[in-house]
Amino acid sequence: MTDKLFLFDFDGVIVDSLAFYRESSGRCFAGMGITDFEDEEAFLDLFDDNFYVALAKRDIDIEEFRQVAGRVGPTVDDRIIVPFPGVPPVLEQLSADHPLLVVSSNSGKTIGKILSRSGCDHYFETVLGSDFLFSKSDKIAHAMEEWKGDRDRTFFIGDTVGDMREAQEAGVRTVAVTWGWHSRERLARVAPDYLIDDPVELCYI
Repeated sequence: MTDKLFLFDFDGVIVDSLAFYRESSGRCFAGMGITDFEDEEAFLDLFDDNFYVALAKRDIDIEEFRQVAGRVGPTVDDRIIVPFPGVPPVLEQLSADHPLLVVSSNSGKTIGKILSRSGCDHYFETVLGSDFLFSKSDKIAHAMEEWKGDRDRTFFIGDTVGDMREAQEAGVRTVAVTWGWHSRERLARVAPDYLIDDPVELCYI
């Protein structure tokens, strides 16, 4: 059994990508004739759940969205996506003693590309993206099985209410970060085990 297992959401935790996904998702929705999420708060509301669950609840065809996203994604410059300041040194420190994985609703290919470009790919054992499973709860369960993680010593680090809810469903320790997509106040409402404002705090949980 591993000492601690750290499972990182990608967007809003490792990298600053909100502007990119506001634009790219906006183009996808526009291409599907959907105008419900032009307002930023309406867009962020999608992440009170698993993103794909939120789409399904609104009767949006997930496969159609993924197909449109596959066409739209390459037209938006993803070089604006960079790690948050202070995150890479923390990843380096944690990875020296513990296994780190990415658990995300983003595609594994996209995550791998950005991690490699930013020099952070070697900190992670693997990436569990949307091409593996849609549900983060299921991905967390898979990670614990493969890496022999104990629920009380498995930490899921996320930045949205949906992240926290899925990690709580999986029964692991929840770490909400305030530098991502959802505000501290919004995250506090779902009572994560940890609510942190600086990446270095991850080294002390």
